[in-house]
Amino acid sequence: MNPMMIDFPSLFYTKQLLIRMPQPGDGKSVCEAVNASIEELKPWMKWAQKEHSEYDSELGIREAHVKFLRRENLRFLIFLKDTGQFIATSSLHNIDWNVRKFEIGYWIDTRYSGNGYMTEAVRGICDFAINHLDARRLEIRCDTKNSKSKLIPERLGFELEGVLKNEDLSVDGSELRNTYLFARIK
Repeated sequence: MNPMMIDFPSLFYTKQLLIRMPQPGDGKSVCEAVNASIEELKPWMKWAQKEHSEYDSELGIREAHVKFLRRENLRFLIFLKDTGQFIATSSLHNIDWNVRKFEIGYWIDTRYSGNGYMTEAVRGICDFAINHLDARRLEIRCDTKNSKSKLIPERLGFELEGVLKNEDLSVDGSELRNTYLFARIK
């Protein structure tokens, strides 16, 4: 079956969060969050090496919207339910629809870090993937030096399947890095 024919909700809620697909017009909020968090994101994200413009963020949002509709990459924007404030992004990417395998990526606006929101969001996205996408395998990969990112899969009961040695370059290209591979199997 063509993945574009798979129907599932484009938004859902957790206890404190609204999680939905990107929509045209979301670029301004995402731009503000990226720029407020740039120093924390810079060591881990290649796309966060310089401040973003609203134009570039809006272009990225519109591209993510199209990829969501095509079922190529399911990027979700995360908002506080009570205020509507944008706080984070998480996505299901590197999708294999035949296996029903998804990799989960995430980042949070530094101003909202440390409140459990990212753990709640990733838990919600895991539940969404299992209940609506029939996910059989969920993966989280993170640099072994990124201790904050590693906490999410540990808190959510993902199994550490291994360490991929010399698997990637540091963002600045100066050294080889190791990657944790966490997984949750249905």
